[in-house]
Amino acid sequence: MKLRYWLSMSTLLAAAFSAQASASCEVTIEANDMMKFSTDLISVPATCEEVSITLKHTGSLPAASMGHNIVIADTANVQAIGTEGMSAGIDNSYIKPGDDRVYAFSKVIGGGDSTTLTFDTAELKSGGDYTFFCSFPGHWAIMKGKFEFQ
Repeated sequence: MKLRYWLSMSTLLAAAFSAQASASCEVTIEANDMMKFSTDLISVPATCEEVSITLKHTGSLPAASMGHNIVIADTANVQAIGTEGMSAGIDNSYIKPGDDRVYAFSKVIGGGDSTTLTFDTAELKSGGDYTFFCSFPGHWAIMKGKFEFQ
């Protein structure tokens, strides 16, 4: 009985660990026409060499009027990136071309669309102070959350 219990528990734990390890570097979040992300925290282990974030726009408005994207940057740089990105335009996803303060960003999408951002984490430091946000003009001030890499 004890052996069967131990084997069942170890199998269950191994399966849970395996599922967590394989899925933990991939995240899906949603954004809507009310300028809200479905979460204010994205957490991935520092063991991830690459992270994929899928953004689903659950609203109905087009990208030109209520587009959303996802940007990863140091928290201290969010306001400057957002402000300077306004002049970059939608074709550049409201990110100044060549902005080295940005670790990664997705394209701007409209209602009903989705996009996946996949990026290398080599420049990130475990425990760093990172934020994810939408760089559409004015959205960065409220559409943001903590990006944990630890």
